Amino acid sequence: MSSFLARLGRASYRRRGLVSVAWLAVLGVVVALLVVLGGAFDDRFTIPGSESQDALDQLAELSPGAAGAGAQIVFVAPDGATVTDPAVAGVIEQVVAEAQQAPQVEAAISPFDSQAVTPDGRAALATVQYGVDRGELEDASLVALEETTAAAEDAGLEVAVGGNAFASTGPTVGPTEFIGVGVAVLVLVLTFGSLLAAGMNLLTAFIGIGVGIGGLLLASNLFTLSSSAPTLALMIGLAVGIDYALFILSRHRTQLATGMDPEESVARATGTAGSAVVFAGLTVIIALCGLSIVGIPFLTVMGVGAAGTVLVAVLVALTLLPALLGFAGRRLAPTPGSRAARRELADAAADDEPSGARVTSAGARWTRLITRRPLVTVVLVLAGLLALAIPAPQLELALPDNSTAGEETTQRQAYDLIAENFGPGLNGPLVLLVQGLDPATAQQAAQQVAVAIGGAPTLAPGQFEGGIDGVAYAAPSLLPDGTTALVTVIPESGPQDEATAALVAELRDLRPDLEAQAGAEIAVTGQTAVAIDVSDRLSDALLPFAVVVVGLSLILLLLVFRSILVPIKAAVGFLLSVGASFGAVVAVFQWGWLADLLGVPTTGPVISFLPVMLMAVLFGLAMDYEVFLVSRMREEYVHGAAPRDAIVTGARHASRVVVAAALIMFSVFASFVAIDDVVVKAIALGLAVGILVDAFVVRMTLVPAVLALLGRSAWWLPRWLDKVLPDLDVEGARLSPALTQGEDRHAAPVGR
Repeated sequence: MSSFLARLGRASYRRRGLVSVAWLAVLGVVVALLVVLGGAFDDRFTIPGSESQDALDQLAELSPGAAGAGAQIVFVAPDGATVTDPAVAGVIEQVVAEAQQAPQVEAAISPFDSQAVTPDGRAALATVQYGVDRGELEDASLVALEETTAAAEDAGLEVAVGGNAFASTGPTVGPTEFIGVGVAVLVLVLTFGSLLAAGMNLLTAFIGIGVGIGGLLLASNLFTLSSSAPTLALMIGLAVGIDYALFILSRHRTQLATGMDPEESVARATGTAGSAVVFAGLTVIIALCGLSIVGIPFLTVMGVGAAGTVLVAVLVALTLLPALLGFAGRRLAPTPGSRAARRELADAAADDEPSGARVTSAGARWTRLITRRPLVTVVLVLAGLLALAIPAPQLELALPDNSTAGEETTQRQAYDLIAENFGPGLNGPLVLLVQGLDPATAQQAAQQVAVAIGGAPTLAPGQFEGGIDGVAYAAPSLLPDGTTALVTVIPESGPQDEATAALVAELRDLRPDLEAQAGAEIAVTGQTAVAIDVSDRLSDALLPFAVVVVGLSLILLLLVFRSILVPIKAAVGFLLSVGASFGAVVAVFQWGWLADLLGVPTTGPVISFLPVMLMAVLFGLAMDYEVFLVSRMREEYVHGAAPRDAIVTGARHASRVVVAAALIMFSVFASFVAIDDVVVKAIALGLAVGILVDAFVVRMTLVPAVLALLGRSAWWLPRWLDKVLPDLDVEGARLSPALTQGEDRHAAPVGR
């Protein structure tokens, strides 16, 4: 691998003009197509093959209006008045009439016709049904519906518009999210001691992001793409784009400082650090694409889309970066006498010593300190990580609804008003689809199902007796075909409460009895049931996905390090980092720790796909640090260094770059915590904490201590397995000038 990549780097260096123009052309084509075609988002969470989704699809065929997006207008009378007062009722009827005329509205139902008025007369609820689903609903239609409430507001009523039609429209990336880029610039300047090197690093990252994100947005015209997917791809692509270029550029400048020719240095940096970039990028890509095993389309597209941006980042680092390094020539070499030059010369001098383990950097001093008493280090680190992971088992999953929207949004205000005045269950109704009824007795059969579930009405308005525990009431309605009915079930609990999920399970357990009673087929559906099914599917897939990810890490690291114990140690470290990340998410988003400081709008279950997404991304990034750090240690050991000297020397070479890469990734992810969208906020926090823990606690502390404890046995591999496994040569140990120069090795150097 290293020989091929070295030749690729040399070719890009020599044909730097052609390579640069080609990448700019690709970027231009992507931007032009995006301007012409645009992009489209669809935030519907579907789960093909589930009972709820199949029933919802059938309902859409039978009655498109019934399966369309719905909105709610909640009215609260001013103090001293009720919604039934003639003046107030007249204003409400006026708003409903105007809503009926709003674009794409199929029906607007007055609260007085549906009897959606609280017993005390303080609040009323009008429902609006659109003829299309949320994906086909235009933003102008929602704005027009909001504008119909002006008369009610003028009359002193508290009014808000909500419902599933007002689901999240996706995160908005603003200036705050680019604080991480500013931190990255600072870290790069301090790492390189050169504005040119830092600027080149950022330039390649931004070009990669432009191509990757642009391509993802274009793909939204072919595949269903959630509005959160581009933001996640931006967050991940920005972090890895900067880091991958950093690894290659850092190796290049180190070689220039020792007097190596720029062309030869580019080839060798691409062959050595570039090999690690390929491996690290592949782990991220494979892990993200592995999200497809969950079997949920929106998650598959999200994972593949983010993987695409990572792939572009790898290709940019291996081709465009060497081309730009060709334009820079020797100008990237540290200035003689500068801090960077003195540091590189000190490292080179240390390499010439017999042990090669002289302490010349903070990374080497830290490594020598923690390996002096490795067992103590291991015990302390494990205790700390397990403490951070204590909240993780209490992780609760759900899909986002209007309760997670910002408090200033109309959908959140409507959600809160409905929960306060009508009960939380009205924000997440369940629907029973009853098919195959006898037309002569359809209405009666549907009513019997409703009574069996919600109980029989009593003399008191809105009160029912009998039925299933946890059900506020159930109401039947017959569709025009005469053989299909809908039974709307209003739970006593909110859509994200565990009690609602338990109610869905109980309804499905009772289905055989209900079907026998009605003489028809019954399915539990509705947006709330779909959300519960998605969460259940993701929860069930978490353990298999973890097994796949950890198993993949063992195989890949076995190939890279040709060791049995190193991959096991790396996998255990990854699981510890994931546990700490989950613990932080639970503490903030469920327990409310630092919620006000971080701008978390409400506490409760986190987005259902967060665990698998965090595991996929953290796996890839953790393997980045593992490869760049441990491969240098193994390289020293292979070249004859004693085990502990190899650990210190490898840390001296790699720790500075790993620290810089981790700080950049942490700052990028942490800056996205400021975003309003609670989905992106939770994922960003989990990634930021995971990166911080994995880089500094696991890779920089636990890994050297464990390797010191293991000694030579850390690199043990059975002979029979050593013969079977292919040698990937990630460290570039077999790299030679002849291999890097290829056929044209006698060509004159350029770009000096």
